[in-house]
Amino acid sequence: MSKIKLVLVDDHAVVRSGLRMLLEAQTDMEIVGEAENGREAVTLAKTLQPDIILMDIMMPDMNGIEATRLVKDVAPETAVLALTMYEDDQYFFEMLKAGASGYVPKRAAPDDLVTAIRTVYQGEVFLYPSLAARLVQGYVRQDMPDGSSPHDNLTEREREVLILIADG
Repeated sequence: MSKIKLVLVDDHAVVRSGLRMLLEAQTDMEIVGEAENGREAVTLAKTLQPDIILMDIMMPDMNGIEATRLVKDVAPETAVLALTMYEDDQYFFEMLKAGASGYVPKRAAPDDLVTAIRTVYQGEVFLYPSLAARLVQGYVRQDMPDGSSPHDNLTEREREVLILIADG
């Protein structure tokens, strides 16, 4: 069985080192590259064609949102999994619009990150449970004063994510 090829993208070397230790302990995962900013991530995506890139959002030179857009252009088969300290709706939806296949907060348990990677590798979307529940509840409670449906303003990707959340 081939290993899941990963690229780690975070501007903090200690975070990348900790991730490397955690993920290389998994028999089905291999770290093939590291980057400290979005621009380097795009270059590595193009040259290495990894299965998954673990992408921080706030980094110097190029942030993770813009980098995700460009990664999906140069390596469309590469999945991007956001791993970030930001849990607010703005970053969550921006990463999904950019093409990310999952979103995990840095406060997540190590086992949750490993599960997220394996889920995304299988072609599924992974959303950290508490974040997904909060976002779905907020969406359901939306009050549309003009009589339109809240679905009218969703992109195709946002609809897909909501359907996957509803399906469990």
